[in-house]
Amino acid sequence: MLYTIGEIAKISGLRPSTLRYYDKEGLFPAIERTSGGIRMFRDSDVEWLHVIECLKKTGMTVREIRTFVGWVKEGDSTISKRKEFIERQRKTVAEQMEKLKETLDTLDYKCWYYSVAEKAGTCDVHKTLPGSRNSRKNSRNKKAIEKELIKIGGYICRSDGTHSAALFIFRSDNF
Repeated sequence: MLYTIGEIAKISGLRPSTLRYYDKEGLFPAIERTSGGIRMFRDSDVEWLHVIECLKKTGMTVREIRTFVGWVKEGDSTISKRKEFIERQRKTVAEQMEKLKETLDTLDYKCWYYSVAEKAGTCDVHKTLPGSRNSRKNSRNKKAIEKELIKIGGYICRSDGTHSAALFIFRSDNF
């Protein structure tokens, strides 16, 4: 089936100008044109557009994607290059995801912190807990502090299901 640029824009959610830019930059391996110069997209171009958008979401530049497209056009002799390229980008994405997980853990902690502070009516709640002055130095107070925190308002679990952020409250600025 053939699609116009407007139809592809509706299917993909991208603006026609973005699709023209991708074509101008050589990101589509084989866009057809009518005798009047109108771009006509095939189902395979729609699939390729999904690949382009996926690669862009990983942080690849148009130049890098164009290199990848060039290898695709060259054929089977570049399979190893393409595989290495995708594996490298996959590693980059995995690293980004780990950083995002750390960010999410911090946000989960802050949700927990403010939930406890809200129930206590103050962000100084940590100052009223038993052993709070020594909590940085003395990990034996952890159980007592955790019990007291549960009395105050319990926990909001982090995304990994743990409650280990409990003592972080004593090292954190109130922000």
